[in-house]
Amino acid sequence: MVKKLLFTAFILCLNLTFSQNYNLSPDAQMSIITVGPGNSLNDAFGHNAIRIQDVSGRLDVCFDYGRFDFEAPNFYLNFARGKLNYSIGAVNYYDFLRFYQWQNRTVEEQELNLNQEQKEKLYEYLVNNYKPENRNYLYDFFYDNCATKIKEVLDIATNNALAYNNPKDFKAETFRTLIQNNLNRNSWGSLGIDVALGAVIDQKATPQEHMFLPSYIHEFFDVATFKNTDLPLVKESKTVYKEKPTVKSDNFFLSPLFVFGIMGIWILFITYKDFKKNKRTKSLDIILFSLTGIIGVLILLLWFATDHKATHQNYNLLWACALNLLVIKQLFKTEISPWFVKYLKFLVILLCLLILHWVIGVQVFAIGLIPFLVALGIRYIFLIQFYKNKLNTEY
Repeated sequence: MVKKLLFTAFILCLNLTFSQNYNLSPDAQMSIITVGPGNSLNDAFGHNAIRIQDVSGRLDVCFDYGRFDFEAPNFYLNFARGKLNYSIGAVNYYDFLRFYQWQNRTVEEQELNLNQEQKEKLYEYLVNNYKPENRNYLYDFFYDNCATKIKEVLDIATNNALAYNNPKDFKAETFRTLIQNNLNRNSWGSLGIDVALGAVIDQKATPQEHMFLPSYIHEFFDVATFKNTDLPLVKESKTVYKEKPTVKSDNFFLSPLFVFGIMGIWILFITYKDFKKNKRTKSLDIILFSLTGIIGVLILLLWFATDHKATHQNYNLLWACALNLLVIKQLFKTEISPWFVKYLKFLVILLCLLILHWVIGVQVFAIGLIPFLVALGIRYIFLIQFYKNKLNTEY
């Protein structure tokens, strides 16, 4: 394991030096490299790079965007706030290829149909962008990542001469669907995305916006043409390395659906016992109100206290109500205030609104949460009836 980590660090930290005055030969080749998805959440969406090969000058290098430094000051805070700088990297092509072969990820290459002027402009731009003073940029998962940067660089090198035609059988999808197509919906990564990201990603992406994913860079570039000549952008496309079949084991007993299913059954079981005995398990309610309240506060912080655009309009607040933290005091009382019953009814209405938002497509929520949300709604209804009976008895 240590050797693997050292090898990964070595590849990703390689720095190459370039001469700004180097002239590419007429035989120089430019290619787009597309790497398939890996096993971790960070690798699940693939990767892109630009390969520049010039045999005459013994040059064969891959430039890729999306590098980040774990050792950077306030790394986790800046990541959470959406203020983390990413950078461009450069590595010898064969080191780049060996790294992804070692990870057993498919590597595809598309040789570009560029003239000499466009090749030189592309190379000069990348070399200049690779300078330490120009290297960093503010990352955005949808609009400024390792894939969108490739399109941006090609547009600059060709003076926006490219027409991005829709691939065969292309079907527009929402941003959330495009993300989840690369994930197991019953995984913790998928659940985290559905909880943290808001309704803004449930809108349909335009065809070109699909290119925030590396696989769509490959698909759109494959059918892209030059506007004035209809010359194809890609001269030749080939698979450099094909992922070898492996057995991927997903432990259902550690999945969100199972864990929240057990949690839901536990809540329903205690609620049933409380109903039969006409009592209330105080500790359960304190846990539920604390948990939903804390998650609600975190969602609000992601929405209003960070620069992440994708966390806006997050209707997970309909079940993770931050106000629950303010009313926990009521759960400790033997005699509650009459307004608390109205508050519980308000929470049930919020859950009904969540269902409505889901059905009409305003926002898609995590399927792993379904057992928990059902149990939460039933618990709220029980508490309403329990407190109403208690108030009627008192008066």
